[in-house]
Amino acid sequence: MTERTPGKQIHLAAHFPGVNSTTVWTDPRSRSHIDFSSFQHLARTAERGLFDFFFLAEGLRLREHKGRIHDLDVVGRPEALTVLTALAAVTERLGLAGTVNATFNEPYELARRLASLDHLSAGRAAWNVVTTSDAFTGENFRRGGYLDRAERYTRAAEFLATARELWDSWTPDGRQRPFAHHGRHFAIEGEFTVPRSPQGHPVVIQAGDSPEGREFAASAADIIFTRHGTLEAGREFYADVKGRLAAYGRDPDDLLIMPGVSYVLGDTAAEAQEKAAEIRRKQVSPQNAILALEQVWGVDLSAYDPDGPLPDIDPDPGSELVQGRVKITDPFAVAAKWRALSEAKGLSIRQTVIETTARQSFIGTPDAVAAELAEFVARDAADGFILVPHLTPGGLDDFVDRVVPLLQERGVYRTEYRGATLRSHLGLREPAGKG
Repeated sequence: MTERTPGKQIHLAAHFPGVNSTTVWTDPRSRSHIDFSSFQHLARTAERGLFDFFFLAEGLRLREHKGRIHDLDVVGRPEALTVLTALAAVTERLGLAGTVNATFNEPYELARRLASLDHLSAGRAAWNVVTTSDAFTGENFRRGGYLDRAERYTRAAEFLATARELWDSWTPDGRQRPFAHHGRHFAIEGEFTVPRSPQGHPVVIQAGDSPEGREFAASAADIIFTRHGTLEAGREFYADVKGRLAAYGRDPDDLLIMPGVSYVLGDTAAEAQEKAAEIRRKQVSPQNAILALEQVWGVDLSAYDPDGPLPDIDPDPGSELVQGRVKITDPFAVAAKWRALSEAKGLSIRQTVIETTARQSFIGTPDAVAAELAEFVARDAADGFILVPHLTPGGLDDFVDRVVPLLQERGVYRTEYRGATLRSHLGLREPAGKG
């Protein structure tokens, strides 16, 4: 078949499912989230599909529910950069992105680990900068949860700036210079042990939709990992974030917007919709439905029937029933919205959770999914996508086999890697080295 005229190019990345309820554990094809073979399979599939990077999430503490480890979640996970370093040995071009927390690490130590990964992978490292302000996670660390929500971005911004000072303390021609940083959160000086890495700096990713997160991404990130449910919501987010770049002397192409999405394929549209509905029912089991409700209401709802109506009691905003998950900022508003939806459509608890917690998905035949992905990018709703499969490790196999060739045929996706580093895959400029 003749290739179509090239359009705006799509970027793709693969997310290894982690601390969420995306994975369908009951599927017989679901495998370990600890065995290296699972990471290797997904990464090699992504590289076979010419993806930009493999994205590994990380949680610093196991989530708890009613004072016990939440056993419906991932309850064991290797450290991200260790896994990515191992993957560097079994991949050749695929970028390797790891989530590492800026609240509970130190700039020198983390900058050294990331620069080492960039060297060992020949320029394929990326850092997803995240923060946390909850004391529950902080109990695992010496400082505890001392940072309030507003302060965490201040620390993260200084952390990233300090890491970049360390990476720049070696000149491009291999000369080492002393560094000295004295700021609000960090006062360090000395000599950095790792020469300037192949990309200059590892690629920086920022995850989040909040105003603070958008501003942080516009000022300092190379990629923003987000989510939005419709084409129009994506276009609004895209325009807002891209519009913030000029204030920092940056061009629109200096930051890529890549929402996390899922997909379901079928030979017909009806088959794909049926498969998607079944996947959501498996993801939102009766137990997970009650958990999602308890996260909003903050009270024990185990006596409620998942196939029955929503509770008519008020939420408890100060509850610590669920620990380690993002706090609902206005539980009363969420509860009211869910009740209105449930009453309007006659939905049970489980049906309400399924409808209100679904991640943006592309559902249809391979050709329809390829067309919709291309439309999102062509209409400036995204620069690409981070695919979050519901199966580990084989969840990307059918996408690579059935959708990638159609994107290539449309002229909107690469047919080969043209560079060696992650920055080259993403079309990002290498940071200017300081002489």
